[in-house]
Amino acid sequence: MYLLAIESSCDDTGAAVFEGQKLLSNVVASQLIHNEFGGVVPELASRDHQRAILPTVQEALQQSNIHKNQINAVAVTYGPGLAGSLLVGVSFAKSLAYGLQVPLIGVNHMEGHIYSVFIDGNPPPFPFLCLTVSGGHSEIVLVEEGFKHTKLGKTRDDAAGEAFDKVAKLLGLGYPGGPVVDRLATEGNPTFFDFPRTYLPGYDFSFSGIKTAILYTLNKIPTAERDAFIQNHLADICASFQAAMLDMIERTVRKAVKETGVKHVAVVGGVSANRGLREKLEKSAQKYHYKTYIPPLKFCTDNAAMIGITAYFKHNAGFISDLSLNAEPNLSVGA
Repeated sequence: MYLLAIESSCDDTGAAVFEGQKLLSNVVASQLIHNEFGGVVPELASRDHQRAILPTVQEALQQSNIHKNQINAVAVTYGPGLAGSLLVGVSFAKSLAYGLQVPLIGVNHMEGHIYSVFIDGNPPPFPFLCLTVSGGHSEIVLVEEGFKHTKLGKTRDDAAGEAFDKVAKLLGLGYPGGPVVDRLATEGNPTFFDFPRTYLPGYDFSFSGIKTAILYTLNKIPTAERDAFIQNHLADICASFQAAMLDMIERTVRKAVKETGVKHVAVVGGVSANRGLREKLEKSAQKYHYKTYIPPLKFCTDNAAMIGITAYFKHNAGFISDLSLNAEPNLSVGA
């Protein structure tokens, strides 16, 4: 079985080809135009998907040495995400599936992140906990078995990646700023500032408070001295911010492990590429006797391979969509 997967939920156009469970190609076209605006501009994103989707799919087919007529199924992200971006992918996938007369498989983007840990052949056993931390989402889900999910907690305000990017913008580090903060944090003193940690009942997150605390801390410095202070202590600020973020995430994960008794934790989404987070959770896992499963870096951020592997399992379980499939920007998982 050859399966073509398409991902266009935000600002990356992705296409991947699978032969059964084997990944043959995974192509991502990133949109650089948003960098100058300090964040994703939805209208520009949808226009760029329209430009990029056909050549991206063609490149994925070429790399896999597969002709489009060999495709047995087409999978596509239909939510959550930006409405215009999703519509480009869904419309393209529906047209292609109809033209080839093959099954269409709609995939929840969040489920795609969950099952991204199955791509490299070392997946967690069921049941497992899944921490998804990205620019748009932060949540903990209990995965009891294939496509049976219970959402245990979520962010009540900013997502983790959103907090990283907003702080980076505050410090003049550009967009996307999360990777820059992570890199600078390795050079700084994590105890330079003792930024507040917010711990909520249950397994919910709140990351807006630390962003506000950093803003207030910097505003206390006289205007004439502020820029020089930030420049001289940039690494220390990043290290102190990241330390607080990782403490909040790790403690909530540890709490979920203890109270559910589930000892296997997948960590997925763009922020799972954060070096500090990986080290923090690995040390926590060793100390508190659970095991983490984190996909390779290329499968952490949005990509079509995670959509394809999810679609492979959905197809085997009999989940097939019809041509009435539409974009659902607010789609959830295990709500």
